[in-house]
Amino acid sequence: MSAYTDIAGWSRPMFAMPGRYMTVAAIAWEIGRKGSNLWLIVPKGFEFDVSVPFWARWLCDPRNPRYAKAACLHDHALSQGWDRVSAAAVFADALKADGVSRWRRLAMTVAVIIWNWS
Repeated sequence: MSAYTDIAGWSRPMFAMPGRYMTVAAIAWEIGRKGSNLWLIVPKGFEFDVSVPFWARWLCDPRNPRYAKAACLHDHALSQGWDRVSAAAVFADALKADGVSRWRRLAMTVAVIIWNWS
């Protein structure tokens, strides 16, 4: 499992677009394990969302800050052409790093893999 760079105040909500955020600092995520030297870097100014279908909000509150970095990494990976499963793997590892329980991680990861499957 990797870890985020040590940053605080890394994003801000986009009030004109509820549920959307913008990074105000870059996020660096080392993929796989510490020392792998494989990095996913989300640049400052990247827009992302923490979207949860209304019916699933009892399980995952989209305002929970433990989900935001994982959602940001996932959205950035997809914007860079990653496939849904690879982006979901980074999402799951990031949720784990933020202390999300195993069962909640599993449900959320399956959801991001199958949501809007094409």
